[in-house]
Amino acid sequence: MSSKPNFSREYLAKTHPGRETAGTFRDPAGQLYLTPTHAVRRIHPGAAQDTLAFLTSPLRAALEQSGDLIESKKIGEERDEIWLEHPRVDPISYPWEWCAAQWLAAAEVTLRVADQALDAGWTLKDATPLNIVFRGTTPVLVDVLSFERSKPTASTWPAYGQFVRTFLLPLIAAKYLNWSLQATLLNRDGYEPRELYRSLRFWQRIHPDLVDVVTLAAFIQPRSGASQKLPSVSDPELAKHILHKRLARLGKQVRRAANTTRSTEWSEYQAQASHYSSADKEDKQRFVRRVLKQCGPGRVLDIGANTGTYSLLAAESGAEVVAIDSDAGAIENLWKTATQQGNSITALVANIARPTPPMGWKNREQLSLLDRLAGQFDMVLLLAVIHHLILREQIPLGHIGELCDLLTRRWVLVEWVPPSDAMYQEWLRGRENLYGQLSEDDLLLAFRPYFHPCDRRVLGNNRVLLLFERNHVVEERPRATMA
Repeated sequence: MSSKPNFSREYLAKTHPGRETAGTFRDPAGQLYLTPTHAVRRIHPGAAQDTLAFLTSPLRAALEQSGDLIESKKIGEERDEIWLEHPRVDPISYPWEWCAAQWLAAAEVTLRVADQALDAGWTLKDATPLNIVFRGTTPVLVDVLSFERSKPTASTWPAYGQFVRTFLLPLIAAKYLNWSLQATLLNRDGYEPRELYRSLRFWQRIHPDLVDVVTLAAFIQPRSGASQKLPSVSDPELAKHILHKRLARLGKQVRRAANTTRSTEWSEYQAQASHYSSADKEDKQRFVRRVLKQCGPGRVLDIGANTGTYSLLAAESGAEVVAIDSDAGAIENLWKTATQQGNSITALVANIARPTPPMGWKNREQLSLLDRLAGQFDMVLLLAVIHHLILREQIPLGHIGELCDLLTRRWVLVEWVPPSDAMYQEWLRGRENLYGQLSEDDLLLAFRPYFHPCDRRVLGNNRVLLLFERNHVVEERPRATMA
């Protein structure tokens, strides 16, 4: 009898309850299965030998030690296939939920890994943002199947075109054309040079940063189906030198493309907010600190996090934090601060009222935002957010309570902004008959089916901080899996 476990689909379903990730059907080398605690990867026979060679290489050990590559553990074999287990990173984030600084960080780790692989006799055959996830503020490459042995005389990086289309051109489009990085949700394979060339002005087409990757590429782009022979040189050391130089140049190009200082609607909110006095800010922060200390949440979701004042407080209290805001500029400021301070904060550009939908083939390649967040948090922060949902998104209070019930296992901390507030009045826009008479009592009534209030603080500006606890505390819910 063989001592090797049978890693059939039936065995996997019993021991690692999860479902096959439909997103991996594109990769002929294997599939990925998500479980509540791990990602399990099935490697097909044709790729098993090369994968084992990479897993036993010093390169794999060095990349895992540096944190640039997800950890892998071989857990079984079956009929010349091998099975690997990786730690699960939650929440999964997608490139269309990143700010420009996160795109840059993801691009830099990709180039750094490619550069290190080159010296070890390996190369990255894939270079797409979809192969990167963020552990807090740290980007990590998660696709071990992207590595293959390099050809000693090859002077072109196999993944160069994909890197340009999926990393560099979206950043260029955001900088020069104001195309939102969130629009890449509809462009999983990135942009073609001709798309950008047609939209750029003449002076932009001849800009030094755009001439080669946009203008020249648009004219020499091969016809569909045309075969290309990758250039090579006879001297392996010269080939390696050329590749190192090209990777370094790509690094400079993505850094310049991501270097934007454009302000957004809410990126300066904390510094410019006039409806809080200094005493109100201090009082609010003091109350939030006390609640965090009292409740001790392990995981916190900060909805409408803005530049992260309260996300940072939650992280300082010891919580793992997921911070979401629809303003990319605000999230960029938050992410940079968290990175500098080493806080465990995952920052996402997302609108909770219009959450990222499931995407891809049969809506099964990428999970929806709510699937990734549901039931994963001990506390949800809704600080100065509910009036946005009411007045800008026309979400009834009862639906907001229901959403909180979906997201939190125990606590919700809410800031109620009364109709008398200047910001509330600014957004009311003649709809007094609909929203002008809402009160704190209406909030309590809407939350009553799910939560009961257990702490309250009125600020000097008449905004009210309310801590709610679930009527029925729930255990940690299983993480969502891709269908």
